[in-house]
Amino acid sequence: MPLKTIRLELARDPDFPRGSARRGYRFTAPLDDEGHIDAASWRENRERCRVVRFWEGEDDQIGHLIRKPDGSWAFHYDVDGDEDDDEAGYRFNSHVFRPGEYISILEHDDELRTFAVVTVTPLD
Repeated sequence: MPLKTIRLELARDPDFPRGSARRGYRFTAPLDDEGHIDAASWRENRERCRVVRFWEGEDDQIGHLIRKPDGSWAFHYDVDGDEDDDEAGYRFNSHVFRPGEYISILEHDDELRTFAVVTVTPLD
């Protein structure tokens, strides 16, 4: 399964009525032909499945796409390794990662935010 780089940008919400291209995530994951994350291929490539959280006015956070024991997906950051800071992808198991789709993430501040899938490109 080929690895893809997925860029998510903050969608419209009360704090950002126009959304924000300066707030989001860029991560690497293996996607199947339908655009779903492929768990078997992720296991073979987990070290390459990285994430960068970019948020205007804050330092980038760098980590990994991880799979939780219950089968859900999350972003785990390398800074302190605290599971409480993991950011859970809401229904990442069933979501399709294609430009124009919307994805929700429960961020480490317990805020559920919606992000637009902006690009999905092959990993160089």
